[in-house]
Amino acid sequence: MTALEQLTVKIFADGADQASMLELYARPYIKGLTTNPTLMRKSGVANYRAFAHEVLSEIRDKPVSFEVLADDFTAMERQALEIAGWADNVFVKIPITNTRRDSCCALITRLADRQVKLNVTAIMTLAQVQEVSAALNPATPSYVSVFAGRVADTGVDPLPLMVRALELLKGNSNAQLMWASSRELLNIFQANSIGCHVITVTADILGKLPLIGHDLGQFSLDTVKMFRDDALGAGFSL
Repeated sequence: MTALEQLTVKIFADGADQASMLELYARPYIKGLTTNPTLMRKSGVANYRAFAHEVLSEIRDKPVSFEVLADDFTAMERQALEIAGWADNVFVKIPITNTRRDSCCALITRLADRQVKLNVTAIMTLAQVQEVSAALNPATPSYVSVFAGRVADTGVDPLPLMVRALELLKGNSNAQLMWASSRELLNIFQANSIGCHVITVTADILGKLPLIGHDLGQFSLDTVKMFRDDALGAGFSL
């Protein structure tokens, strides 16, 4: 298996716990960070703007993605311009549609034309990738975030979709494909194998990185010992 230092895919830490974000930011193999309102709510973030400014006061040299909150395009645009002004390393997350399934691509074009760095999120189909590819300005850096993990949750293998998505983005050297919503450590190596540019990974999955290359025979024995220790610890008997 490819060693961590040999990977070409960039690993972005995905989360909203400020202490964890800063700890991961300090690790050289973490090349960027992403968050979203759901993660922030789970982490107990009370003030979005204050949270973002605190994070960005510490993280200045790696890209960080923050999402708009609005559902109508006028408010989305206003929020996107504010978020973009928070720091030079900020990418603004714009969902592929609003909650009424209205495409956000016209807004994406307006923002990209104003040099707002974007992370277009919640994409799950090739049609959406193609639509976003046409909407982006090749002069403006962007991430095209395909939720490969959620695609896999439906029983569909995301690898062929991601391979095709890379092909669709070839004409825009400033658009990077992001493998989002990872479910397991293996996803990092899958993304790397196809030449995906970026993968977002949560702290719990990153915690498994020491297992890379672990001897499977030893891993088997460790598992047997765990079962035995837990049976004894619980006082089970038959």
